[in-house]
Amino acid sequence: MQKSEKPIPYHFNDFLDYLDIEKGLSDTSQATYARLLKKFFSWLKKNNLQDLKPHELTDEIVWQYRVFLSRSLNINGEKSLKKSTQNHYLIALRNLLIFFTQKDILSLPADKIKLAKQAKEASVKFLNLDQVKSLLSAPNAETITGLRDKAILEAFFSTGMRVAELTTLNRDQIKINPLSKDLEIGIVGKGNRPRTVYFSQRALKWLKKYLETREDKEKALFINYKGPKNAPRRLTPRSMENLVKKYSVLAGVPVSTVPHTLRHSFATDLLNKGVDLRVVQEFLGHRNISTTQIYTHVVSKQLRDVHRQFHSDKELGE
Repeated sequence: MQKSEKPIPYHFNDFLDYLDIEKGLSDTSQATYARLLKKFFSWLKKNNLQDLKPHELTDEIVWQYRVFLSRSLNINGEKSLKKSTQNHYLIALRNLLIFFTQKDILSLPADKIKLAKQAKEASVKFLNLDQVKSLLSAPNAETITGLRDKAILEAFFSTGMRVAELTTLNRDQIKINPLSKDLEIGIVGKGNRPRTVYFSQRALKWLKKYLETREDKEKALFINYKGPKNAPRRLTPRSMENLVKKYSVLAGVPVSTVPHTLRHSFATDLLNKGVDLRVVQEFLGHRNISTTQIYTHVVSKQLRDVHRQFHSDKELGE
């Protein structure tokens, strides 16, 4: 290890090159790291530490930065930063220190960056099959917007796609083969990870009905029928979130239902039917199996409840 005589912010561009070339992160991820680290650099400058060398960074300085984050307000200036948000900034700093280690630059070890303790996250929220059926039946498919919304809801539950993935689909990706009962297409999801998603026969039927009503030349698969003529017509993630909430109320399912709830429901349904966890991982496009394992806790709880209900010790006596 060698000491760098250059201040920490001087290494910023080299760090971004490292994320790009060696870590293979997307432009979006690189931009996120850049934004998070700039807060640290701004804090250094505000505290006359802009000339701090990597090997001069101490536990005490990191602690002072953590205190600053804990006292910072969110973007609206109304509340303190969430613990999870504070951790995003700390993780960015930790990765910068990992970069220094990779480049044999003497610095504070990355494991010295301790993350803020977070409250236990809420369990995964999903709908059971009866609730899914109620939600899918809520749109009035006799209207053009209702038919579109019906196709959207069916697509969500059939594919397990993220809302951002579904909104980016184009009409030319939906190549309906009259000889095939279902449809599979390739998409590029979160983290630039390519995967195949599958539309069931039921979802494909509603997609086909919806597309048969389209007389426009818009590229987007799902479009907005309201607003100025010259405005972009592709439905936004926010629009899809709003329509899911709308039909959640009509269907009488939990009002907290959002597009991601259908993704959770898709994964939980597969696991309940005995699909292997790694197969579900592929369906969802998760990079790590640990991300998918959150759903096993849901399924395990259901199995435990069934066991308690139908396999009672009371029947055996004391």
